[in-house]
Amino acid sequence: MYRRTNTLGLAVLGLLRERDMHPYEMASTLRERHQEASVKLNYGSLYTVVEALLKHDLVHAVGTLREGNRPVRTVYGLTDAGRAELHDWLRELIAEPAKEYPRFEAGVALIGLLPPDEAIGLCERRADTLDAQLVALREVMVALGEQGLPQLAWIELEYRVAMARAERDWVRWFATTARAGGLGGQEFWRDLHAGDRAGNVRTTREDDHG
Repeated sequence: MYRRTNTLGLAVLGLLRERDMHPYEMASTLRERHQEASVKLNYGSLYTVVEALLKHDLVHAVGTLREGNRPVRTVYGLTDAGRAELHDWLRELIAEPAKEYPRFEAGVALIGLLPPDEAIGLCERRADTLDAQLVALREVMVALGEQGLPQLAWIELEYRVAMARAERDWVRWFATTARAGGLGGQEFWRDLHAGDRAGNVRTTREDDHG
């Protein structure tokens, strides 16, 4: 049974649902569509994924292609089993929320270990970065629309915009609320790190008189 651990495999099945391709064309198509932000893409992992799909009879070699002096490339197509796997995998991903352990959430869970002023500044910096990412995403979406591609062809970018906007808004809320002193538990937070500052001052003075 094929293990659904790498969504690059899903992307490959989706491409081959459109037409037969060789791996280089798969990578180029994913980049042209800006899907490399949704799946981790590099040539080494792509070939490994294709080999795994081939091993499980989800794709098959349909021929070879040679362009100029370039090496011979194997062209792959989707099998009936691959088509069924694609649809079943998609149904699972769309219908069933999964715990994905985002790195930012892990950091937020321990943000109280940072001094308040530093944490606030870092969150404000993150919000600015997210603002820049949102601008860049909108520019990509406009460009794709001007190329005549329908919205459905790049709908994942709409999702990324929504997620980035939600994160930006939350980070700004946290920074603004904390800077105003309105965060629950903030007095304890400041007291916790006030002790660290006092310890640093004492250590510095002792060193000066050492």
